[in-house]
Amino acid sequence: MKINWKRKLTSRKLWVALAGFAAGLIVTFGGTQENADKVTGSILSGAAVVGYILGEGLTDAANKEKED
Repeated sequence: MKINWKRKLTSRKLWVALAGFAAGLIVTFGGTQENADKVTGSILSGAAVVGYILGEGLTDAANKEKED
């Protein structure tokens, strides 16, 4: 079974799950809610950038195939 990494990395569910997991770990191990919020925000911001870059790359690739 082949894994479609582009689809997995652009999944909002994946990034929200990772952010929630990271926030939970921070609070569990004595971090503050403020730190957990900062980390969660950073993860979700990074996910937005990754999603945008992959989406634009896929769009560009599809347009290039149409031109050829």
